[in-house]
Amino acid sequence: MASNYNSATEHTRLKNSQASVPQDAGDFERASRGFIAHHPTGIIKDRNGRAIINVNDYEFLDPSNKAPDTVHPSLWRHAQLNHHHGLFQVMEGVWQVRGYDISNITFIRGDQGWLVIDPLTTEATARASYELITDQLGHRPIKAVIYTHSHADHFGGVWGVTSQDEVDQGKCVIVAPEHFLREVVSENVIAGPAMGRRALFQFGQLLPAHPCAHVDCGLGTSVPYSPPGLIAPTHDITTTGEEMILDGIRIIFQLTPETEAPAEMNFFFPDLKALCMAENCNHTMHNLIPIRGALVRNALNWSKYINEAIDLFGSETELMFTSHHWPRWGNEDVRGFLSNQRDLYKWMHDQSMRYANHGYVPTEIAETLQLPEEFLANDHTRGYYGDLVHNAKAVYQRYLSWYDGNPSNLHRHPPVEAGKRYVDLAGGAEALLANARQAYEKGDYRWVTEVVNHLVFADPDNQTARDLQADALEQLGYQAESSTFRNAYLNGAQELRQGPPALGGGPIRAKGLLNAMTVEQVFDTISIRLKSETVAGLTIAINWTFTDIDETWRMCLSNRTLSYIKGSADPQAAVSLSLTRTGLIDIVTQSTTLPDELQNGNLKISGDIESLASIFGNLDTFTVGFNVVEP
Repeated sequence: MASNYNSATEHTRLKNSQASVPQDAGDFERASRGFIAHHPTGIIKDRNGRAIINVNDYEFLDPSNKAPDTVHPSLWRHAQLNHHHGLFQVMEGVWQVRGYDISNITFIRGDQGWLVIDPLTTEATARASYELITDQLGHRPIKAVIYTHSHADHFGGVWGVTSQDEVDQGKCVIVAPEHFLREVVSENVIAGPAMGRRALFQFGQLLPAHPCAHVDCGLGTSVPYSPPGLIAPTHDITTTGEEMILDGIRIIFQLTPETEAPAEMNFFFPDLKALCMAENCNHTMHNLIPIRGALVRNALNWSKYINEAIDLFGSETELMFTSHHWPRWGNEDVRGFLSNQRDLYKWMHDQSMRYANHGYVPTEIAETLQLPEEFLANDHTRGYYGDLVHNAKAVYQRYLSWYDGNPSNLHRHPPVEAGKRYVDLAGGAEALLANARQAYEKGDYRWVTEVVNHLVFADPDNQTARDLQADALEQLGYQAESSTFRNAYLNGAQELRQGPPALGGGPIRAKGLLNAMTVEQVFDTISIRLKSETVAGLTIAINWTFTDIDETWRMCLSNRTLSYIKGSADPQAAVSLSLTRTGLIDIVTQSTTLPDELQNGNLKISGDIESLASIFGNLDTFTVGFNVVEP
């Protein structure tokens, strides 16, 4: 170990030694399957001769090396898997180059040339990959390029495989999901400077490769430190089910907007029985908002699009590959992988919002949720790139914003100014109150609400603190030009003085909204109420037929998560129900019950009626009067 790095402490060593590690030895076989050749030097340089990737720096990740004390053993294993690099034959007619960029580039043999999927982050890495496959298999022109989505590591190297002139002359077509360019501009231009700075922290591009420093990026080993390029698409995919033939290769597309990227798509090759899941599935839990910054991803839709992919293509798929990591082979393995990925994003969404509807704030939700054993058992559902702590907050942010509902946090002093004031404080409640009173007398009400809020949460029975904070909130309300700020400040002052409103349930009050919802939306409201901790080990399929709207839905309880899709009934379902959509709403809002509806003849059930209790007997109830300005 280099002398300029500290050793792991005893606490770190003990914690890492006790950490669980996935045991699927098949991952190492999958990551190396079909290997043909390495890049001749492992060093990729840009046009100026500057090395932007050097895989040799990561030789300490050799599979024979055990995890050092300075790396979590599960992450070490994942980094070793990502370190497999070179040209790989995925199946007859399909090759990938992996390990020389954070993403994969895929080559599919067409009638006259190559179809390229995701030409990496930079021109240099894409060109090196093209040269590697050319050296091994001979030259073929690039006839088509597909961008799976609007992130730079999936289009930025396009100049390394084709040119604007070739595209303009019609020699190469470029296909992307609709709104691709809009989202590229939004993410990489408008927020580019700030995001680029933050990305240095996310990807560790300035850290040296070392067991005490950089070992992995989660989606791949490392990111080339070079700017991306771009050629605009010549064809936009606008609908799911759209088909194209590119250089003799038949493709069926599935649009998946607002999943891993705002503009993204999966697609299926029916003649190859191969499914590309873009970056919607990976051998890791993905993030729902990257720490570099981006739009919050829609975890609910993300799960549903994976479910839709299973429904559209699952029965025929024998190979699944993605924009990162290694493929999966065989229908059973692919379907199991997709189902776990689907349930992971749905579980994070549903359970985060379940606790949010109990009044938990993001930090509390992140501290409360623990990844169930069903997901811990898999490499690909662990948080190597995303993290449950971060993702729970992202789900909260998507629905409820950064604001936790406590008006004391609406317009706090910035960190430096707050820090200066904290330095002036002496310890203890009386000292804190004395300082706050001085600030109040000076008209510094924002400081009063911030500092006294700490005492209110530490000792909610301290009426002096409650009154002083209420007084300050009141003055801020008076001063506010914004009606929303004013209302929040004054409502906070009222609750500090009078206490929160009486606890009450929400389902009946929400019936007016439910009456306007689709069946899918109603199911969404049910699924976030599912008590994850009480349905461990249960797998149940249910058919729903809604007689008034002529719709049939399949619902599945698996991995402590509810998923559902419209279509034909599942012949293997444990139970089938026939009722009206309004009847379902009456049950959900507790206006009636399943037994009452059955007795009244409004509900018909066939199969194991007791299995319904596995869902409806394990639904949480929410109240609308939980504490906000006090614990």
